[in-house]
Amino acid sequence: MRPITLFTGQWADLTLEEMCKTASEMGYEGLELATWGNHINPKKAAEDNNYVKQIKDTLKKYDLKAWAISAHLCGQLVGDVFDKRHNGFAPAEVADDPEAMRAWAVQEVKYVIQAAENLDLEIITGFLGSPIWNYWYSFPQTTEEMIEEGFNTIVKRWTPLFDEMDKYGKKFALEVHPTEIAFDYYTFVRLLEAFDQRKTLGMNFDPSHLLWQGITPHLMIRELPERIYHVHIKDASVTLDGLTGILGSHIKFGSTKRGWNFRSPGRGGVDLSSIIRELN
Repeated sequence: MRPITLFTGQWADLTLEEMCKTASEMGYEGLELATWGNHINPKKAAEDNNYVKQIKDTLKKYDLKAWAISAHLCGQLVGDVFDKRHNGFAPAEVADDPEAMRAWAVQEVKYVIQAAENLDLEIITGFLGSPIWNYWYSFPQTTEEMIEEGFNTIVKRWTPLFDEMDKYGKKFALEVHPTEIAFDYYTFVRLLEAFDQRKTLGMNFDPSHLLWQGITPHLMIRELPERIYHVHIKDASVTLDGLTGILGSHIKFGSTKRGWNFRSPGRGGVDLSSIIRELN
């Protein structure tokens, strides 16, 4: 079984009813539920059986199912170093207070875990954050000890949450992605090693974040097939012309002055056929 679902995060302003109607009309088989905006409130889904029934009934009304729930934004706050950009990821009452924001995020992930259990979902997709993303380049000088400390911090912060997932038989699918502790093949392998190959942790495979880094995306599946817990079909195109830079030059997406841009699936450079073959 390989259901084709739609991640609802880009339509978080719609009601769940509108989202289900739209996805059904598009021909999708189900939804990957975002936990911000109007689609699902993790706390209510963790505590209110009537609310859970409403969600299930709305999905069923449009002949849709759900197999995964997202913890992207709250998960980012568990592991990140904060700046003003993070304020939009958490309620206004904890904005600009790193300690309060992280405490809220940890509790929110716990609600997502319980919500997944109540909704009969096995996979939690999301981000872990990174306390060392600003060390991505080696200047100012970055020691191996600093990198190791960053991985250890992620293990320390996420182990209690993974323990909670294990209680309910849930798996966490990390979207390997720039700004995450694991953003390419070798950092993901290092993260698995840091967690002693814990089965709770796998990958939300998204080729669009890998292609522009120079990675051949389908090889990630070939090397780590047992860790592919969820897949996003997204695309990107690299357009280096001698002046454009692979880091994007602080230029908005869509500009031809960028060295790469996201594209609609099938319109970029991702070899989707090879990805499907590797998944098979």
